[in-house]
Amino acid sequence: MRLALFTIACALPLLAVDGVVTNVTTGKPQPGVAISLVQPSQNGMVPLGNTTSGAQGEFKIDKEIPPGPGLLQATFQGTTYNQIIIPRSPTSGIQVKVYDATNKAGVARMLEHLILIEPTLDSIRVSETFVLGNETNTTFNDPAKGSIQFYLPEATGGKAQVVITAPGGMPISRPPVKITPPGFYKTDYPVKPGETRMDVSYTVPAADKFSGKVVASATATHLVTPPAVTLTGDGIESAGQEPQTKAHIYNLAGLDYNVLIEGVGSLRGEPAPAAGDDSGSPQVVIKTPRIYSQLPWVLGLAFAILALGGVMLYRRGAA
Repeated sequence: MRLALFTIACALPLLAVDGVVTNVTTGKPQPGVAISLVQPSQNGMVPLGNTTSGAQGEFKIDKEIPPGPGLLQATFQGTTYNQIIIPRSPTSGIQVKVYDATNKAGVARMLEHLILIEPTLDSIRVSETFVLGNETNTTFNDPAKGSIQFYLPEATGGKAQVVITAPGGMPISRPPVKITPPGFYKTDYPVKPGETRMDVSYTVPAADKFSGKVVASATATHLVTPPAVTLTGDGIESAGQEPQTKAHIYNLAGLDYNVLIEGVGSLRGEPAPAAGDDSGSPQVVIKTPRIYSQLPWVLGLAFAILALGGVMLYRRGAA
């Protein structure tokens, strides 16, 4: 009986949506925030309605949400804040939080910077991970410089996959954007309060040598390899192995490196191309075949995230 009632409730459309937008930075209701109500579908986000918050931060969208989840998107000072509305949850009195934006240096601090090098028989897969921390009550947003800057070898042709996981969010994709000097790129994505992770992944042809560059920061950069792979070269030194995965960790002394690679190995499964979305919205996959077509990439990314997560925990524990 309960299952039948739950099924009926989920099938019913949700009524009009209303609530208040609060600016956490000021602690006051925030007027003038663009509010959109959308619904995820297999064809992307379906617009349902939009409005702008009033003088006291209040908003109301007189549209029903069809069966399934809805998504509120509040855009303020160049940043979109997402709030999922699940079936059977209240659609009245929703509290939406936004933050003032700033490009002040130091608001977003680099907590970790790891470069995972996974050589195979026919290629070298590289995953560069940036973990940014924002302990303020503002959102860091600097479109000119971007949130991170990174180097892509010439062999990539400027092609890389950038996956961003914001606090409480789901992974989304962003394209790399060229900057100067040549070979360097940026990702422009706001860094909200909390920890934001950005993963840059690319592949180059197999070789016994690999070189790269990094942008100067207050946080040290570490190279990471699978257990069966070792690196030698000027400017790097071994920092030991991560206990669980047995991954090798190397300290990088300068801003560039040229290493000799011995061995092949991986910390993850075989990847496949990701289905990216630049909307900044949480992705909800509905079409079953699409899930299975992306399963190798999902598993590959999951294994890489878990492996590098273990390295980061080991690093923080040893610090």
